[in-house]
Amino acid sequence: MEQVISNDITTEDIKRARDRSNVRTARTQGGGRSLNLLWLLIGPGILVMLGENDGPSMISYAQTGATYGVGFFIPFILLTFAMAYVVQEMTVRLGAATKRGHAELIHERFGRFWGFFSLADLMFLNFLTLVTEFIAIRAGLGFFGVPPAVAVLGGFLAVAAVTLSQRYWTWERITLGFATFNLIFVPVALMTHPSAGQIAHSCLTWAPIPGGVNATFLLLIMSNIGATVTPWMLFFQQSAVVDKGLTSADLKHGQVDTAAGAVLAATAAICTVLATATLYNHHVKASSFQGAEFAQALVPFLGTLAGKLFAVGIFEAGLVAAITISASSAYAFGEVSGGAHSLNSNLREGWPIYAVLTVAAGIAAALVLIPHAPLVFIVLIVNVIAVLAMPPAIVFLILLVNDREVMGEHASGRMSNFLGITVTVILVLAGLIYGVTTIFPQLLKV
Repeated sequence: MEQVISNDITTEDIKRARDRSNVRTARTQGGGRSLNLLWLLIGPGILVMLGENDGPSMISYAQTGATYGVGFFIPFILLTFAMAYVVQEMTVRLGAATKRGHAELIHERFGRFWGFFSLADLMFLNFLTLVTEFIAIRAGLGFFGVPPAVAVLGGFLAVAAVTLSQRYWTWERITLGFATFNLIFVPVALMTHPSAGQIAHSCLTWAPIPGGVNATFLLLIMSNIGATVTPWMLFFQQSAVVDKGLTSADLKHGQVDTAAGAVLAATAAICTVLATATLYNHHVKASSFQGAEFAQALVPFLGTLAGKLFAVGIFEAGLVAAITISASSAYAFGEVSGGAHSLNSNLREGWPIYAVLTVAAGIAAALVLIPHAPLVFIVLIVNVIAVLAMPPAIVFLILLVNDREVMGEHASGRMSNFLGITVTVILVLAGLIYGVTTIFPQLLKV
């Protein structure tokens, strides 16, 4: 009997048991309120929110600030991150209550077809998104004169090195370290000496909207929503919660982790808007700017340091997103295929998910280096597909979080359902409007 039990225990089980032992010790010593316990349990929520502040998202926020300055979009961004918290809090409960990743749970509850459908949908979208992240890495380092091949190769090697640590805790802490650089947009915003009164006025009145409601305004509305809530976030955070070993007893800490991530990510997003509002104030036309071009444009007004910090922020946004999005693909593949699906797995046990992760990142990186590749077109297509893919993902989430057979006492209550359904309706409408108006822009001409 002992031999059978021993054969059933994997490297993943042993490493996660060590992490849980540390949590139990901290909970016993601190009565469930110690800072050490919080430190041990945070991670997935902060990573998913800061990971969503990826290259295309930060460029979207930069475009927003350069186009509209300080006004409507400051409170709107706060609203989108409140929506993101509602959605991601549900994934925390799902992961802690079921001990199953998102793809695995869809496969179990809705059948093999929907399991593989969700996997294929996620893998395709994640691959396209990975391309945009390597574009951001290339653009950010390009500001410093780093050749594209060196920048992209360095980014890929960083993704591979962090992932192949074969230890979830190590992977999480290194990625969190990288993610803190998302806040580098804060000092850039402070260099503009933003007006507290102007910011407060925009939050209270949701104004002004220069030029009124037109095609550009509506497209930036959809783009900012798409920069906050996307399908990979659901798969990543729920699987990371499981990989970290969070239980129902850890739910409050998981919710705090997610809320903290939303606050930090919203702060970085708003500071990006404030930074590039400088371009709006100086009447700089930035409608066709990419990541490094925003950094270069800020130099005449804010100085070289501001440009360098902004470029580093774009690079960081692409790198952290490449790491987390690759992980979400690997998690989903392992969960649906029935193989190892943990970053605690050693190479022998978990080689399929590590292979999926590194191969997807490698191909995406290589694509960015193809001469004359339609990179701008790829970014546009990714934005359209990401928003259009969100409605079915959010519907699955609502159904799962209300499934009392798997959720028990942690199933959504009335208020949670009201908020979840409200966010779902908004995302469905936004997805439809964004998709249609992007494909048929003439419908928004005024």
